[in-house]
Amino acid sequence: MDILEILGYFGALLIGVVLGLIGGGGSILTVPVLVYLMAINPVTATAYSLFVVGTSALVGALRNLPKKLIDFRTAIVFAIPAFIAVYLTRMYLVPAIPEEIFSIGGLMITKNIGIMLFFAIIMVVASISMITQKRTEDTDEEQAVQYNYPLIILEGIVVGLLTGIVGAGGGFLIIPALVLLAKLPMKKAVATSLLIIAFKSLIGFMGDVQNLEIDWPFLLIFTGLSIAGIWLGVYLNKFIDGKKLKRGFGWFVLVMGIYIILSELL
Repeated sequence: MDILEILGYFGALLIGVVLGLIGGGGSILTVPVLVYLMAINPVTATAYSLFVVGTSALVGALRNLPKKLIDFRTAIVFAIPAFIAVYLTRMYLVPAIPEEIFSIGGLMITKNIGIMLFFAIIMVVASISMITQKRTEDTDEEQAVQYNYPLIILEGIVVGLLTGIVGAGGGFLIIPALVLLAKLPMKKAVATSLLIIAFKSLIGFMGDVQNLEIDWPFLLIFTGLSIAGIWLGVYLNKFIDGKKLKRGFGWFVLVMGIYIILSELL
C-alpha cells in the first residue's frame, strides 16, 4: 500500500467527518479522493461516490428518524423524479457520452476530462453557496408546510441529472429547494434532504451495477470508513462551531475545484 492509497483511506474517513460536522458537503470530496488518491477512473469514481454518499446519507437519515425531523411527503414528491432522473442518467446518458467529446486547439476533451471539469464547476458553485450562505439556519420557526409541486418535481429532475453525472449528493441544491419550495424549517430540510440523497444515490448506483465491474471489497471498506467518520464528526460537533467550519470548508472546496480545472486542462 503506497502513501497515496493511505491518504485515500484517510480521505474516506474525512468525508464522513465533514458530513457529521456540517451535515453535508462531504460528498463533494468523494470523487477527487477516488480519482487522485486511489487512481480510479472518473466514470467508476462517480459510481462509487453514489454508493458511498447514498449509504452515508442513509445512516444520517436513520439517526434523524427518532427525532421526527423527516418530512416523508416532501421526500417522496422530490425523490421520485430525482431517482428516475439519476437512474436513467447512469444507465443510459453516462455510457452514451463519447470517449472523445471535442478538441480546443491541441487539447482533446475526453470523457474522463469532461466529467472531472463538470464536477469541478459543480464544486465551485457549491463552495460559493457555502461561503456566502446567509444565516437562515438561525431562523428555524415552524410554519405551515406548502407544496409547489411543479417546481419541486422540476428541481428533483435537475438534481437527479446532476447527481447522475458527477456522483455527488447535491445537498447544496436540495436544502434551499426544500426551504423555498416546500417552506420546510432548516432542521427538517437538512434531515429530509439526507433521505432524498440516500434513495436517489443508491438507485442511481443500481444503474451502474449493470454497466460496470464493481470492486465490492474496496467499496465496502471505503464506505465503512466514511460511516465511521460520520460518528466521529457528530461527536466533534459538540466542540466545534459547524457554521464557521462550513464557511472554511467552502473555501477549501473552492480551491479544490480550481485545482481540478487547472490540473485537467494543463
